[in-house]
Amino acid sequence: MPGDKYKAVWVSHTSMSDFLKCPRSYFLKNVYKDPKTGHKVQLMAPALALGSVVHEVVESLSTIPTKARFKDSLLQKYELAWKKVSGKKGGFHSRDEEESYKEQGRTMLRRIIKNPGPLARLSVKIRQDLPHYWLSEEDEIILCGKIDWLEYLPDSDSVHIIDFKTSKKEESTSSLQLPIYHLLVHNTQKRKVSGASYWYLRLSDDLSPKELPNLEAAHEEILAIAKKIKVVRKLENYTCPSGDGCFACKPMEKILRGEAEYVGENDYRQDVYILPESSSKISKESDIL
Repeated sequence: MPGDKYKAVWVSHTSMSDFLKCPRSYFLKNVYKDPKTGHKVQLMAPALALGSVVHEVVESLSTIPTKARFKDSLLQKYELAWKKVSGKKGGFHSRDEEESYKEQGRTMLRRIIKNPGPLARLSVKIRQDLPHYWLSEEDEIILCGKIDWLEYLPDSDSVHIIDFKTSKKEESTSSLQLPIYHLLVHNTQKRKVSGASYWYLRLSDDLSPKELPNLEAAHEEILAIAKKIKVVRKLENYTCPSGDGCFACKPMEKILRGEAEYVGENDYRQDVYILPESSSKISKESDIL
């Protein structure tokens, strides 16, 4: 008899990264709900706004047949999508700051328009809105996550995982992203995974190929972390290892203390907040994507 998805603990690359940084941060970003609204909360920042809009525009191409994929202007789509994060909704404190970030997005999209690479070739779209599978039915844990792009390789009837990067730094070699994505793609569609790459849209016209993680080793590593998350959730022991707060949880704590400004509700029914300009300046040059 299949397990109950509503009783399971769902984990993803983002939530596991939050947990590994700080259990308190994990709680505030993935578990806590405002008692007044019943909604989860999100702290918005310019880099996050930029990344979300660029990803939205690029990922939307995967639902369009190859020949018609670039029929409509990516830059026009970008202008429309940007409206959702314009002004304080995107964590911007001035028009100049917003325009600076917005232009960075235009530059990345112009790179794609000039060098579409795999985006101009066949792709595979997983039918699930949120790809997921039972990481362990026995432990009642589900692994989930959205894959940016799956290129279809007809010669081998296989797929190539591509993840778009809008940050200024390259992904750490210790990142769980590729192990998680390899597990997800392997378990949510029938074709073999034959490769994986990052595309650093700020830095390069070409993909950066990566070695595919071993599936068995990836499963063991991800399940071990997921079990720790389940224990912490059961015990409700979301303690910051620093004791008095760290870089990961301190900004979120400002929401609970009433030190952040509410700017609206996002598409996921999260209450969105931003920090005062004096607080946000500290992390303005950091990418949290």
